[in-house]
Amino acid sequence: MERSAPFVRWLGIAALILMGAGSYIGLFVVRADAEMGEVQRLMYVHVPAAWTAFIAFFVVFIASVLYLVQRDPRADRVAASAAEVGVVFISLTLATGMLWGKPTWGVWWTWDPRLTTTALLLAIFIGYLAVRGFADDPEQRARWSSIVGILGFIQVPIVYLSVVWWRTLHQPPSSPRSVASEILWTWMLNFAAFLLVFIYLTARRARIAKLEGELETTLAYD
Repeated sequence: MERSAPFVRWLGIAALILMGAGSYIGLFVVRADAEMGEVQRLMYVHVPAAWTAFIAFFVVFIASVLYLVQRDPRADRVAASAAEVGVVFISLTLATGMLWGKPTWGVWWTWDPRLTTTALLLAIFIGYLAVRGFADDPEQRARWSSIVGILGFIQVPIVYLSVVWWRTLHQPPSSPRSVASEILWTWMLNFAAFLLVFIYLTARRARIAKLEGELETTLAYD
């Protein structure tokens, strides 16, 4: 067993504890918003999930650049693993946004710039994962997907700035001055939990990817 395995295991436990604490506080401790009511509690999942997805795709970007520069398979494994986890988090972002949108806007979905650009971000990284299945050669697969990962990250600042560039139903970016302190700290607690979950899942997935690569190499020489 690798030396990092106990650390990753404890990281998973810490993530689980923090996730439980953040969920409990968001659901039962913090008061409901005076205007939106109970539906506002979805923001304790929606916002941290979006932030974590952005970080995941930034990791894809950095690891993809490193792969193209160094041709290190470890960088490719990190990029692929972060992309898979990022797709989960951005899907969760869209799902919770739709649940919030129905009682708030009266519709499950509208072609609002923030929603549309986020859906496009999801499609890009689903495409990234699809590209990895197109090539049998590991080096070609890593090279192609690295290019997609780098170009795909451009969509992240577009998503973030969409509410600034275009008139939109979606509220503008929040700041510490624009939200109540208890809401802000609950956001940050849940963000820390989501971030630990991301690191844990990415580390686990990268380990599996390493084993898959070793198996692929063994079968290629048989």
